[in-house]
Amino acid sequence: MSQNGVYSADEMMAIEAARRLGDGTVCFVGIGLPSRAANLARRTHAPRCVLIYESGTIGAKPRVLPLSIGDGELAETSDTVVSVPEIFAYWLQAGRIDVGFLGAAQIDRFGNLNSTVIGDYATPKVRLPGAGGAPEIAASCRETYVMLRMTPRAFVERLDFRSSVGHGEGPGFRERLGFTGRGVTVVVTDLGVLEPDPETCELVLTRVHPGVTVEQATAACGWQLRAAAGVETSAPPTRDELAVLRSLKSAKEVAAG
Repeated sequence: MSQNGVYSADEMMAIEAARRLGDGTVCFVGIGLPSRAANLARRTHAPRCVLIYESGTIGAKPRVLPLSIGDGELAETSDTVVSVPEIFAYWLQAGRIDVGFLGAAQIDRFGNLNSTVIGDYATPKVRLPGAGGAPEIAASCRETYVMLRMTPRAFVERLDFRSSVGHGEGPGFRERLGFTGRGVTVVVTDLGVLEPDPETCELVLTRVHPGVTVEQATAACGWQLRAAAGVETSAPPTRDELAVLRSLKSAKEVAAG
């Protein structure tokens, strides 16, 4: 509950991520919460935000949220559509994308991500969809934003499989691999925000959302999460932010009435 009404944890996540996108940001967007965040930013404080989806749509301005990267809504509302190899070679690997959004099944203290398997690779408990373009996004975008609900099962001491590199094993790891991007610069969760320590590259709790305590956030982590000195509290969603966010319905929701 806030002075601006009741909102969900997912809405708080989308709004917190959207606030971090500046006007004119070139953003590589995923489906789900990242798409909600990026389109919220585009419809509020960042109208010149350029949204790129992995299917090859550049400057997409969806009227309803896409169901997948292949949704026709993206092609119909984009400035142009190019091939997937061009998106990766000319735009992503060439360093032309400011922010890339990623999710995962697991994340570790250095922002490395697992979207491949849970358990042993040869005999996994769960076989996940796989990394897709995430490794290239994590390597080459100027910044990487991760959106992930916070639980000890997702925020783990050790990944079952490293699909995408965040900060590897600490300072200098990305540079040794020749990566051009800064790596994970923020992890937006349903409880708060984590950011890498500039000296150690280890994720640190820097912000909690309204109604969440530092103790609740650190308890939801599978490693001994350190809290920054003077953890801040996110501003609650404004009425305008909630109204615009809730107007961003998916094609499925629109069809259902």
